[in-house]
Amino acid sequence: MANICMHVYVSGYVQGVAFRYTAIRQANRLGVTGWVKNLRDGRVELLIEGEESSVRQMVDWCSHGPRSAHVTNLKTEICSYTGRYTNFEVRF
Repeated sequence: MANICMHVYVSGYVQGVAFRYTAIRQANRLGVTGWVKNLRDGRVELLIEGEESSVRQMVDWCSHGPRSAHVTNLKTEICSYTGRYTNFEVRF
């Protein structure tokens, strides 16, 4: 299976609900790398790299997030895989 990279923007009630830290746990379960961060406009941004099926599972998870979140929109774009990330982390 090929490695891919996805850039994801999650909109809705997604800040202040542990979205970023729950995303780290999910990413670790799926074996994907990259990062997640809150944006000033209230969205959450993620960059996810790894095996295609695992990245797509992570994107699917982003469509609902943790129980306390309410996702209203998900924007995704494929980006160039770099392989530069060794883990999945919160960026500030």
